[in-house]
Amino acid sequence: MHGNRRATPGVMKARSVVTTLLAATTVLAGCERGSSSGPGDSPTRPNDCPAVRARAQAAIREAERTDVPWSGPTSGPTAVSGKTIVYVAQTMTNPGVAGAANGLRKAARVIDWNVRVIDGEGTPAGVQAAMSTALALKPSGIVIGGFDPNSTSLQLSQADKAGIPLIGWHAVAAPGPSRRPKLFTNVTTRVEDVAAISAQWIISHSDGHAGVVLITDASIPFARNKSELIRKDLATCSGVKLLSYENIPISDASSRTPREISSLLSRFGSTWTHSVAINDLYFADAAPAFRAAGRKGSGPPFNIGAGDGDPSAFQRINSKQYQAATVPEPLSLQGWQIVDEFNRAFSGRPASGYVAPVHITTADNSHGATAWDPSGYRDAYRKIWGK
Repeated sequence: MHGNRRATPGVMKARSVVTTLLAATTVLAGCERGSSSGPGDSPTRPNDCPAVRARAQAAIREAERTDVPWSGPTSGPTAVSGKTIVYVAQTMTNPGVAGAANGLRKAARVIDWNVRVIDGEGTPAGVQAAMSTALALKPSGIVIGGFDPNSTSLQLSQADKAGIPLIGWHAVAAPGPSRRPKLFTNVTTRVEDVAAISAQWIISHSDGHAGVVLITDASIPFARNKSELIRKDLATCSGVKLLSYENIPISDASSRTPREISSLLSRFGSTWTHSVAINDLYFADAAPAFRAAGRKGSGPPFNIGAGDGDPSAFQRINSKQYQAATVPEPLSLQGWQIVDEFNRAFSGRPASGYVAPVHITTADNSHGATAWDPSGYRDAYRKIWGK
């Protein structure tokens, strides 16, 4: 995993930004960390942790910036020519998966590589078939696009024997190289950062007094871990009460979410002020139920998606229709990063170690955009590649 190599200046900058954000989750002296044995518990605490609120507000100001300078790599191998990359997608109907694929295509044109996308169509059998097709093409590299590599362990072993490097996009929980499963690197934001900033947004937005519904998909280990981290981070502020911890599988979201939202509105009424979900898509499905109950699109409850940042989420945020914020992935940037990581693999160099810092999009800072696309990375990668 190249754990002993020296970090590049760009990586060190990225780490400093992440360190700043993570430090905001620390509870200072005089504030007690909240504890809860169940979703509806409301333990008595001595105060509402003003220091936690202040530090959350500082973290949110940093995460909402749109003028963040490029903190990724500024040096690396020049472009290797004549490569073909196959992007195996869990499903191209997932906006995050599709967005990363589109970024990959654009970067590949710059570096004069060929890209083929194979859609696994969202089923285990489809993903396995897509991986087998990818291997049969004998590409230079394969992207594991948004699915668990362990579900295709046979194909991964075959790729390793054939000397085909694998790079994941949201393939495993942590960014960077992976030994089991064997990935040259995995491109994603840090789940700890996404969870922390989502909770901090609620703490800051509510000024430390909120009734929260948390929505997850407990059937997905990554999603369950993210929601548990959010739950713990919310508990750092005594004025924030977790009203309900809802488990709605993503595959059932369109049918179950409207019913659950209606039930929650009946149970909690005006005490429900904020919601956080592990994916933006829940709020697309929740909107009809909120509308039917006469709730205003601008809230409450004020809803934040802790993941993806697909175009429909931006549209809901920009029009103030039942979503107030998202923690978006920089999908195009991540596509370019995948190309750069492959170029390092083909050149016998270690992975860059770059992890994009978390960002929060609201109606106040989106400027009408439908994606989070930070500046600087295109010029930086072109310079590295000599393009």
